[in-house]
Amino acid sequence: MLKKTLLAATALLALVGGAAAQDLKEFRVGILGGENEADRLRNYACLSDHLKKEFGFEKVSLFPAADYDGVIQGLLGGTLDFAELGASGYAAVAIKDPKAVTPILTTQQADGSTGYYSIGLALKSSGIKNIKDAKGKKLGYADPDSTSGYLVPLTQIPKDTGAPNDKFFASTQFNGGHENNLLAAYDGKVDVAVDDSSGLGDFKDGYTSGTFRKEVDKGAVDPNKLVEVWRSPLIPNGPLVVRNALGDAWKTKLTDFFLKLPTTDAKCFSAIEGGDFKGYVKVTPDFYNAVIDVRKAAIGG
Repeated sequence: MLKKTLLAATALLALVGGAAAQDLKEFRVGILGGENEADRLRNYACLSDHLKKEFGFEKVSLFPAADYDGVIQGLLGGTLDFAELGASGYAAVAIKDPKAVTPILTTQQADGSTGYYSIGLALKSSGIKNIKDAKGKKLGYADPDSTSGYLVPLTQIPKDTGAPNDKFFASTQFNGGHENNLLAAYDGKVDVAVDDSSGLGDFKDGYTSGTFRKEVDKGAVDPNKLVEVWRSPLIPNGPLVVRNALGDAWKTKLTDFFLKLPTTDAKCFSAIEGGDFKGYVKVTPDFYNAVIDVRKAAIGG
């Protein structure tokens, strides 16, 4: 009898939890740091409108965090329902709580690939032509939880220079996100800045996507004054993640919604992703196992 009572109670709780998840009044979206807040909110406004119309939410709250960790902690703490993370940011969440979120989709580049690069950019006037020329110079990182702006350069640049970054460069520093990091190089505050990029298309356009492309499109940097001095191996594109407490039904509905977005509103898709992407494709947690392993080894959770 006791066993039946416990099973009945468990089933009731599951039903209550499922009903609560189905009856969402507010949907909370985390937006990574790295670009100024006004731009991020403007780019995501169309997504907010679409989510309200599609799912009948009374409110879609956009949370542009000051840094990557703000979104990571929001997902871990249950104060955010959805976000697009970098691979290292997802790894940070998965290491701390493997049951917190599920990656559902990732972006697909114009050539059909699901990866991108970390690139090193320097002023052409600096005379730096490749990463070895930057010995004894200043290296700028984006954010401690950025894949292309920290984890990959931290672990991969030494393979090209033959020395750890803190030994090869005179100094390294975080500049508060990708946009600030690129501008730090452009303004001569650091000699080389590492940035996210598709690596596809023309350098003079800032390539097809990434922070470099965004800054070129905004007119914030002149690509003719910059040079690419380093490129990483291919990195898995970051995932769109959903808080697991919402349940499988919401994961399915959100997956379907985002898969259609590039067709239903190509302009909105381009605004939130920044650049020329083909669309979204489904992804599983296993896609990020290598990044999780590298993060554990290099910087921990």
